[in-house]
Amino acid sequence: MSALTTAPSLGWQARQPIRRGEHQGHTSGLAPGLVQGNLMILPQALAADFLLFCQRNPKSCPLLAVSEPGDPFLPTLGQDIDIRSDVPSYRVWRDGMLVHQPSDLTALWQDDFVTFVLGCSFSFEQALIEAGIPLRHVQQGRNVAMYRTNVPTQSAGPFAGPMVVSMRPMTPADAIRAVQVTSRFAQVHGAPVHLGRPDLIGIADLAQPDFGDPVDIGPDEIPVFWACGVTPQSVAMATRPPLCITHSPGCMLVTDWLNHQLATG
Repeated sequence: MSALTTAPSLGWQARQPIRRGEHQGHTSGLAPGLVQGNLMILPQALAADFLLFCQRNPKSCPLLAVSEPGDPFLPTLGQDIDIRSDVPSYRVWRDGMLVHQPSDLTALWQDDFVTFVLGCSFSFEQALIEAGIPLRHVQQGRNVAMYRTNVPTQSAGPFAGPMVVSMRPMTPADAIRAVQVTSRFAQVHGAPVHLGRPDLIGIADLAQPDFGDPVDIGPDEIPVFWACGVTPQSVAMATRPPLCITHSPGCMLVTDWLNHQLATG
């Protein structure tokens, strides 16, 4: 993965206003063409179990990079990335409870922290748009809708809990095409995990997402669900680790990697 062509000037430029605290909102549509990543930061004592959790749940937690303990820099993902300041909004969890939502982690950083960066659906969204498939949340300027499901993840050590999915409404024809397009992006969640019938995966009301924003669904459309990188936050709430830090939903790490180079086949 480290051999991927990068666009350091574009990624670096996109991260600067985030680092300065000038951009604290979602990153959908920011730095088009560049890979964005979900975030999980854990003390080293929990890192091996979480790595195994990611390996057992690659649809929800596709690994892009893992740091050395205590090292806030991620040189394989981009020029001068500092994970303490380069995400617009973080979530600090203690014993499964959200206790703080800072825009900078410098004061909270620990020498034993290990950073995991996971693939994000924003990468395959570019491919969907290029294939002529409209995305409602993009059209409406909203964050994608995300839901906890009744679909269990495969546990590893203390980590277990339900899968989170992101939802995009589509016509049946577009949904078929979306399966074909996103199947080529295994490193950023790949093909959908469910189409139609949200009740079958434990979602009672599409108008009430657990994360993100609701979007309109047309009478000729069905909901299409992808595994989502917010799953670790659901797992944190279920398993209550003493401390972990994630990104706020929709507020991703912008890397220097190019989306189209993640496609296979």
